[in-house]
Amino acid sequence: MKTMSGEDPELMTEMIEIFIAQVEEFKNDLQTLHDKGEYSELGKMAHKAKSSVAIMGMEVLADKLKELELLTKENKKTESFQNYISLFNSECDEAIVELKHFQNNIDLSKIHHHATNKKSK
Repeated sequence: MKTMSGEDPELMTEMIEIFIAQVEEFKNDLQTLHDKGEYSELGKMAHKAKSSVAIMGMEVLADKLKELELLTKENKKTESFQNYISLFNSECDEAIVELKHFQNNIDLSKIHHHATNKKSK
C-alpha cells in the first residue's frame, strides 16, 4: 500500500477506507451467493475480492480466493466453500483492525506535521 500510494498519507487513508467498504460488501455478497447456491456468481465475487486483498498485500488470502474461484468453476468441493468465506471474513476483520490502527497513526502524524509547520511560520 505504501508503494502504491507513494507514502502519501491522504491517499493511504483513502485506500484504507475504500478497502474497508469493499470488504463489507464482499462479506455480505459472498455469504448471500453461497446461501443461495449461486456458485458461478460466488466465483466471480471471489475473483473481485481477490484483487482487493492482493492490493493490500494479503497474498495468502488472495491465493485462497483463487482456489475458491476455481472450485466454483468446476463445481467441486462445494461443501468447503463456507470455509473459504469464513477465512475471508476472519482475515479481513483482522486486517481492518490493523488498518484502522495504522490509519489512526497516519492521522496523528498529519496533525503533528501540520502543527510543526504552523510553529515554524
